[in-house]
Formats: sequence, structure tokens, C-alpha cells
Amino acid sequence: MTAVFIGIADTAICLIYNVMYRDYTGFPLSAIFNVSSLIFAVNLLFMVIGIVYFAFIKLFKKGEVVFGVVFGLLTLFLLWKGLSVQRANTQELNTGFRGLLEGMIVILGVSASFFLPYLYHSKKFEEHVL
Repeated sequence: MTAVFIGIADTAICLIYNVMYRDYTGFPLSAIFNVSSLIFAVNLLFMVIGIVYFAFIKLFKKGEVVFGVVFGLLTLFLLWKGLSVQRANTQELNTGFRGLLEGMIVILGVSASFFLPYLYHSKKFEEHVL
């Protein structure tokens, strides 16, 4: 249930980031990062991440730590790979897309590697939010 809540919260954060980034930079391409794709993809992604987190807890003695390290490294890897993405024919559009993509990767990566383990074990979060 925690992963679903984080997915919903991250969807809102990604939508806000998307709008602010586009307003600030004037980035025009919206075929990949639009409202419907973000709502669907982020929530589906966090349902899968929640299942993976549960598996880590069950498989490893210090599953939370292992999960955080693995997803932190995965976030860094995806940021590194995002630097070479070619989305358009011009350098300006490619740079704009990379900025949008990398911001989303950071938002989702921090939430998965830090907030999911933290909130999963938070009694206050469980009592007041869930």
C-alpha cells in the first residue's frame, strides 16, 4: 500500500515538474511525457517497485538496505544512460528532453530508493495516512 501511495504522490510531483520545466524552458515535445502517460506509467512502475521491495525484504536479511543501494545505483545508471538519449534532430531539443527525462529519473529514483523503505517502516505514516 505504501508503494501505491508513493506512486500517486510521485505522479503529482512529476506532473508539476513537467509543467514547470516546459514553462521555464519552452520545451515543445510532449509525445512521451504527457499527462496520461505519466499517470499510467508512474503508478504501474511503483506497483512493480513495491513487489520488488517486498521480495527484497523476504529474500535478504537487510532487504531494505540492499533495496536502497540497488535502486540508488539503478538511478545513477539511468541518469548516466539518459545523457546519451537522442530524441530529436536538433541539439537544443535533445538537451531539453534530457533535462526533462533526468528530472523524472531523479524524482522516481529518490522515492524508490529512500522514501519507500522509510515510509514502509514509519508507524506515523501508517496511522495518519494509510
